[in-house]
Amino acid sequence: MTMQQIAERAGVSKFAVSQALSGKSGVGEETRMRIIQTANELGYFRRPKPLGLRPSLSGTDSGGRRPGGAKNTVVILMPNVRFQSRESLYWGRIIDGAAAALAEREIGVMMVTESYSDRSLKSINPDGVLGLVGIGFIATPLLLEIRYQGIPFVLVDHEDPLIPSDTVFMNNYDCMRQLAQLVVQSGHRDPRFVGSPKYSRSFHDRWLGFRSSLEEAGLPVPAPEDDLLLQLEDDAYLVIDREVPALLAKNKLPSAFVCANDFLAYLVLKALANNGVEVPAAVSVTGFDHTDEERDPRLPALSTIHVPNARMGRRAVEMLFARLEDPERPFEKALIGGELLLRESFRKEPRGTE
Repeated sequence: MTMQQIAERAGVSKFAVSQALSGKSGVGEETRMRIIQTANELGYFRRPKPLGLRPSLSGTDSGGRRPGGAKNTVVILMPNVRFQSRESLYWGRIIDGAAAALAEREIGVMMVTESYSDRSLKSINPDGVLGLVGIGFIATPLLLEIRYQGIPFVLVDHEDPLIPSDTVFMNNYDCMRQLAQLVVQSGHRDPRFVGSPKYSRSFHDRWLGFRSSLEEAGLPVPAPEDDLLLQLEDDAYLVIDREVPALLAKNKLPSAFVCANDFLAYLVLKALANNGVEVPAAVSVTGFDHTDEERDPRLPALSTIHVPNARMGRRAVEMLFARLEDPERPFEKALIGGELLLRESFRKEPRGTE
């Protein structure tokens, strides 16, 4: 598949195709998306450019190469967006798992954690690295740049519908479905989901698991456009601090809040505590991720889904090396199972049912 063929199909210049597929500026966003979609339809992204697997040896230089040219470095890329950081209890454990798996293989690690810019990949020498593990949300232009440079990559907790790749996810749908079914079977008839399904693929899958459980039980499901708790973005703490007392004043406080992650669950717990609502006596709260990041003594231990973050990082490394050994293998999505942890914040008999 050549750029000229893509240009002819998309009705643009070859230069525009080159700029769009390398993640560079110079083309409008609508044109870029049309070019990417056309390239996808024509099979341009079907296989990554193979770099080949080299034996792991010590003595590499700062660019990830050892004398003689063999590659011995894997890049771990995590742009610092959407609360993604090395210090995060969620993302940091994924990095630890990937780094440990690479250390066992005696492979060097190059960490790149800056936000996307035209200079963000200048620290990466494509001739000196085996591949890349992308963790969390990575913008399409940056993925295009990585792919254009011919670097094999695996994504953790993110996928791009226009750029096929190997991916690793928590089994978000099934785990949230299990949790939501327990909530419903425990007698909670009006649970509310907290978190925007549009925020990330993981949130979307967790919302679907929650929604399907309510639909099967014949319970009403709020539409995202009508529910402020389903529209949370970076201002989540402000919305929750307003919405909880508003629901309380209208006597519409649900018997259970099912939150898309632990961070949002702790915001709900604090808002309930600030308004004198006892958990779980009056309201149950569940999270997802098992980060245990909040140490407020007023708050009960959070019921949540344990996510084996380190295992996700390890699995990504395994998939990267499988890709290096067989560049023509079909792309795969690995789903990692979790464990339901019922703790103090959840009550099986909601208020008024004793």
